[in-house]
Amino acid sequence: MPDLHAVTSTVILVNDEGKFLIAKRSDELKNFAGKWTVPGGKIEKKDYVHREYDTKGKQWYNVIENSIKREVKEEVGLDLGDVEYLVSLAFMRHDDIPAIIISLYSQDYNGDVKLNEELVDHKWVSLEEAKNYELIEGIYEELELVDKKLKGIKDSWKGKYDK
Repeated sequence: MPDLHAVTSTVILVNDEGKFLIAKRSDELKNFAGKWTVPGGKIEKKDYVHREYDTKGKQWYNVIENSIKREVKEEVGLDLGDVEYLVSLAFMRHDDIPAIIISLYSQDYNGDVKLNEELVDHKWVSLEEAKNYELIEGIYEELELVDKKLKGIKDSWKGKYDK
C-alpha cells in the first residue's frame, strides 16, 4: 500500500466575547464518537479541481482555506472568512490510514450555528469552561494556543519530544 495520508483541516472559531465554538460528535461516528471537537474535515478534490488554475503551471492556491470554508458551512452553517495557521498533527485512523490535520483559527465568520447530522450539540465556551467537556485529545491545548495568540503571547505546541 502506498504511503498516502488523509489530509484534514480544523478551525477554532472565536466569537466577540473571546469564547470558542465546540461541537459534540454523534455517537454513530467511527472516529472520536461522542467527543467534543471543533469544525473540520477532509480536504477533497472537489475543493479545487473545478476552479480555474491559479498559475500557468496548473496549480491551485488556498486549497486548505477553501476546504475549511466548505466544511464549516456544511457542519455548523457558518460562512467563514479569513483563517490563520495554528498547528499541525498526525494520527492513525481506525482503519490504519495515517491522517494529517492542519489546525487553523478565525474570528472572521457570519451566520447562526446550524449543526449537520454528524454533530448533536454545540456550545460557545471560555477556556476555563472548555475543561468541563470531553474534548478530543489535543483540542484543549489548541484552544490555549489560540487564546495566547489573541493576547499577543508567542507560543507554539510543545510535545513530549520537543526541546
